[in-house]
Amino acid sequence: MVKHFDQAAAGLLMEKELRYLDMALTSPPRPFTGLLGGAKVSDKIAVVRSLLGKVDKLLIGGGMTYTFLRAQGIETGRSLVEENKIELARELLAEAGDKLVLPLDHIVAAEFDINAERRIVPIEQIPDGWMGLDIGLETVSAYADVIRSSKMVLWNGPMGVFEMEPFAQGTLKLAEVVAASDAVSVVGGGDSVAAVHKAGVADRITHVSTGGGASLAFLAGSKLPGVEVLTDA
Repeated sequence: MVKHFDQAAAGLLMEKELRYLDMALTSPPRPFTGLLGGAKVSDKIAVVRSLLGKVDKLLIGGGMTYTFLRAQGIETGRSLVEENKIELARELLAEAGDKLVLPLDHIVAAEFDINAERRIVPIEQIPDGWMGLDIGLETVSAYADVIRSSKMVLWNGPMGVFEMEPFAQGTLKLAEVVAASDAVSVVGGGDSVAAVHKAGVADRITHVSTGGGASLAFLAGSKLPGVEVLTDA
């Protein structure tokens, strides 16, 4: 165990991981943009709160979008909503002001199925009984403008149901935008990492994180035992 040694060190990959994550938390080049997706607000509450104090813009996508929309009184059809997190989402929106940015449009489908009927509609016009499964082209364009003007981009979580090809395009298009930007880019999370590889742009991302949940915990401000025991170089 580490406690039995006078010195503890990390490998080069972990060193790189800590360098870029620490940059995001302490001294990010600005403008600094967070791109946060995934299914649930509850999975990333601490990260949202932590990043709101550091980013210039926090762009939201994925299923968590719909809990935020409900918090604004917008109908969401059969989209994924965490009913017990609506009040929390309302609090986060109030805390964030104009930092937290929600999609303008989305791809909705009649069923959670790869072959389901689908269409692009404004975010507030989801048909009754339909569900949002990806961001739309207007959102991709708006988010791309923010990313292109950024000096650092931190991305965790897909913009849609990445496992289904018809609902992966928002994620893939933004992967290309992030890679083409001049920003320091840090991408983490299984689907986000898969997206930059699928889009063929992983080699143009400054750092592709392999830290998984530990990286999220670090970004949320948690102390990690494996990091705390490291001694100075």
